[in-house]
Amino acid sequence: MDVPADPRATWDLPEPGAMPRTAVLEPLVTRVLAPNPSPMTLDGTNTYLVGAPGSGQAVLVDPGPDDPVHLAAVETALAQRDARCTAVLVTHHHGDHAEAALPWAARFGARVAAADPRVAGPGGRVLAPGEQLALAGTTIGVVPTPGHCADHLAFRLESGSVLIGDHVLGRGTSVVTHPEGDVLAYLESLRRVHALGPSALYCGHGPELTEDPGAVLDYYLAHRAMREGQLLAALREGARTVGELVATVYAEVPRTVWPAAAQSTRATLAKLLAEGVVEGPLDGRVRLS
Repeated sequence: MDVPADPRATWDLPEPGAMPRTAVLEPLVTRVLAPNPSPMTLDGTNTYLVGAPGSGQAVLVDPGPDDPVHLAAVETALAQRDARCTAVLVTHHHGDHAEAALPWAARFGARVAAADPRVAGPGGRVLAPGEQLALAGTTIGVVPTPGHCADHLAFRLESGSVLIGDHVLGRGTSVVTHPEGDVLAYLESLRRVHALGPSALYCGHGPELTEDPGAVLDYYLAHRAMREGQLLAALREGARTVGELVATVYAEVPRTVWPAAAQSTRATLAKLLAEGVVEGPLDGRVRLS
């Protein structure tokens, strides 16, 4: 099966580890990189400050880890924008995005808004799909993007940019694991974001994608279709368990990533089970229907 070409391979993106700590991406947006790099977070978690220039206000999106070094960098970026934080938005509940939401909101005298009431906290705001938030002199649209996890949101800015969280990464592809993730929902969400015609994708991890966001979304869809096709081919050739499927489909991938590949495989099998393409327990022997 042909491997789809990643359009980012020819783009002038910063090398891993070379992203600046703070960067102004457009008049509405400043990015502050958290110091929590890892194989799952890439260079670290991207925290965004969003607000109209001159408004004196900014919205903090995905504050990330509750880290004093990161907090100091965010407060410096706020000062450079001559702005105070008036709200904290969170794309999803994972700790590398949400851990600092409640303590920092308390520090800034702001309120947390998220899809999950546990993230929003007491007195917080639970966001609904399609809401238009009038904050910091601008309007921020709430876009439902479940798939990576059930409570995942993206935020569309007046400029046409989309703060995409973990739905799309600046490098590589996002992980959809079973049982937290849902591949069917993820594919639908990719198409929903594509239909917005984003002018840029500001990712939860990795560099911003500004050259051709639509091409990246097309690649993500093609990559998912390729992996599904590989699993179906392996099933036709006699693989039956998740372990056998991973050993076949990910044979050229380092074994250190096989546990994550197994969770991704279970998520794709769950989609195929829902569609009636395969049958059998995910933790047992699976076969084509």
